[in-house]
Amino acid sequence: MALPGRAPPHPDPERKPDLNKSIEMRLRDAGITLPETPAPAANYVPFVRTGKLIHTAGQIPFVQGELSTTGKLGGALDIAAGQAAARLCAINVLALARDAAGDLDRIGRLVKITVFVASHPDFHEQHLVANGASDLFVDVLGEAGRHARSAVGVPCLPFDAPVEVEAIFEVV
Repeated sequence: MALPGRAPPHPDPERKPDLNKSIEMRLRDAGITLPETPAPAANYVPFVRTGKLIHTAGQIPFVQGELSTTGKLGGALDIAAGQAAARLCAINVLALARDAAGDLDRIGRLVKITVFVASHPDFHEQHLVANGASDLFVDVLGEAGRHARSAVGVPCLPFDAPVEVEAIFEVV
């Protein structure tokens, strides 16, 4: 049971991914197709691999090269819209991880994510928005998708995106 004011660690703890299937198959079963890695929008690289770690650049909710939504949480966007945007960010992060590792099945675990939420000053539910990304990672990666996390409210994000997600993965 969740503590007051806190979401449960996963919306359905009984729903677990079929770990006998590859991660790509689990994504297909969920109706998710990973996009091609987008070109950086400025002077940076999409990911850095150092030793057994992959650090991704922040990803915003692009779908086929277009932002899925814009705006701030606590204004025109509600928590459900923020969670949907965070989920899309997580899909884009997985595309980077695939490219960095060469194969998603080489991902040993998701170590940490940081979720930036463009928020009005009186919005205090960034942690709930971040669940949109966290839930997807657990759904796809299983226990290896459970991670440390920071959810941070910010005044604005590039291109007026509502959410940005970055991640650190361990490769095996």
